[in-house]
Amino acid sequence: MATKTHNPTDDIISNATRYRRETGEGFYDTVLESIYAEAASIAGRAVRQREDEPAYTLDRTIDRIVTSRIFGFPIMIALLAVVFWITIVGSNVPSDFLYLILVETLHPAINQFAANIGMPWWMSGLLVDGAYLSVAWVVSVMLPPMAIFFPLFTLLEDFGYLPRVAFNMDSLFRKAGAHGKQALTMSMGFGCNAAGVISTRIIDSPRERIIAILTNNFSLCNGRWPMLIIVATIFIGSLVPGHLAGLVSAMAVVGVAILGIGLSILISWFLSQTILRGEASSFSLELPPYRPPRILRTLYTSLIDRTIFVMWRAILFALPAGVVIWLVSNVTVGEASIADHMIGWLDPFGLFIGLNGIILLAFVVAIPANEIVIPTILMLIVATLGLHELGAGSGVMFELDSVSATASIFHAGGWTLLTAVNMMLFSLIHNPCSTTLYTIYKESGSVKWTTLAAIIPLGLGLFVCFFVAQIWRLLA
Repeated sequence: MATKTHNPTDDIISNATRYRRETGEGFYDTVLESIYAEAASIAGRAVRQREDEPAYTLDRTIDRIVTSRIFGFPIMIALLAVVFWITIVGSNVPSDFLYLILVETLHPAINQFAANIGMPWWMSGLLVDGAYLSVAWVVSVMLPPMAIFFPLFTLLEDFGYLPRVAFNMDSLFRKAGAHGKQALTMSMGFGCNAAGVISTRIIDSPRERIIAILTNNFSLCNGRWPMLIIVATIFIGSLVPGHLAGLVSAMAVVGVAILGIGLSILISWFLSQTILRGEASSFSLELPPYRPPRILRTLYTSLIDRTIFVMWRAILFALPAGVVIWLVSNVTVGEASIADHMIGWLDPFGLFIGLNGIILLAFVVAIPANEIVIPTILMLIVATLGLHELGAGSGVMFELDSVSATASIFHAGGWTLLTAVNMMLFSLIHNPCSTTLYTIYKESGSVKWTTLAAIIPLGLGLFVCFFVAQIWRLLA
């Protein structure tokens, strides 16, 4: 048997009706007064108000500044620039130390040991000059920046600032059909694109997570920063007086990084309008209170969960890359090495888009790690021109301590200002490294999305280089 649920409002109306009969006052006025009185009574029993709560707290005061329309973005860019500066400057000493130990000291020692035990030259070249040297380069160049960047990034996260970054960027990414939290994954990509892909787990929407994954490559990872800095220093900085060279070179590199952010938003919009069509999902972003970071937990999270994890994957891919680099430089077909043949095939197309065959081959064989692109280019230029006195041997990657010496090799290889500009652009836009591609596959579980993650930036990079080269030649 059904029972009728008692509604307190019925008692109010009934009492008001009885009151109207007895007094003759307005029925609706009485009902409204009764409802308001009952609501006030319920609120008084259920809600406790704090009369001593200040109108402005420190957190609110800070938020008014860091999330404001005027100061929000400048503060965000300034903090990011400080993190980059600390990472680049702070990693110089440990990177040089690792290079001294792993490359300059252990590499000759291992080669000498291989010769003493009678190891064939080809096996020594394959294992020592190829596999070991590639891993040594990756560790010495990649490990120090990651060990600095990831703790700094995690400190900002623990402090409570990163949710404010997502708050500031939310409207911009929503207009692009993406998720506001993509700003956080994009920022993580500046340390390492593979780590940036992993961080997309914070995005709940599968569609928007795929967009964040496909566009994370446009964040300049630490493996590309040294490449951009040295090219900008040699070719961009030389265009101005010496006292302005450093500033102009730095502005050029920062400009490339900002271009990457713009491309990330633009491609996100394109994907959301085509193959990943859909409305941007709304999300409730709670701004947590600011709190002192937990240093030990930060170090563990950033070094173990991020740095070591990504570093190990990079080593696994760098090892076979070194073998391939040595093979293409030392295995001959006819009277020329495989590298010479490939450079001859790639050179016409490379020159047409403002690059050259050596650069394209370096990006092909160095796909496991961006850190070894410049050493590979120097090795290939020296081998192609027969300048063996400048290198460390056939198929052996190297770098020079002197910027002027590096510049002389680039100029000997036919580099021009156009080559340098397109090299910087292609470094930004080209396909992800194999570590990032493998991470994309593991995170998406899809060959389709992994393939698109490689094809989209590669095709865009070639098109941009072609476009710049044509405009350059028209204006020349």
